[in-house]
Amino acid sequence: MADTALTDIRDGEGKPDAAVVRDGLGVGVAVGLSGFAFGVTSAGSGLTLWQTCALSLLVFTGASQFALVGALAAGGGAFAAAAGAFFLGVRNAFYGLRLSQVLALPRVVRPFAAQWVIDETAAVALAQPTRRAARIGFVVTGLSLYALWNLTTLAGALGAEAIGDTDAWGLDAAGPAVFLALLAPMLTSTTERAVAGAAVVLGLGLLPVLPAGVPVLVAALAAPAVLWAQGRRGLKEENR
Repeated sequence: MADTALTDIRDGEGKPDAAVVRDGLGVGVAVGLSGFAFGVTSAGSGLTLWQTCALSLLVFTGASQFALVGALAAGGGAFAAAAGAFFLGVRNAFYGLRLSQVLALPRVVRPFAAQWVIDETAAVALAQPTRRAARIGFVVTGLSLYALWNLTTLAGALGAEAIGDTDAWGLDAAGPAVFLALLAPMLTSTTERAVAGAAVVLGLGLLPVLPAGVPVLVAALAAPAVLWAQGRRGLKEENR
């Protein structure tokens, strides 16, 4: 099954490069603006300008960064804040496993590409029909998002007082909104929709009772749970 998928990605009908670039830039610009919100939030939590910029340059995963500064702003300890950010970042490792097969990048490039393995680059790359398009989508999304995210982080940290309440701007919702817009068209089967629905229920239901980052990991259990339920249903139908 995996070999067939890789063959399709390598040899399938292509998508115009310009269309892939447009998609990647659209995601990069839309989500990159969220860096304003992070810069303001980080400055408000007590981090210095250099600490704020270092997080965006080196960590570069928005949800984890927001979790870290949010916990610090709420009075949490550094260890608890870092733990929550770590749990949220674990999902990127799973993206990396899939992208390593889809992109098939040279070994010398992989350590640098790993810095850009996040929700948005994974979504754009995996939505492409060919390996060439996937590589273009990954690079364009990663480059544009990384550049704009860091620039807006700097601007947000410098102008925290002038920008004011980021909730009024809605910038913090840009990333999740774009990711959901990319994900929705990919849910084509009943199984995929069931997994997505169960993951939403688990994630939102456990959000008030578990530390930051843990509900996201627990929500991943939706996939094996739905597959198990379908398997049980199939066995019952066979035994009738």
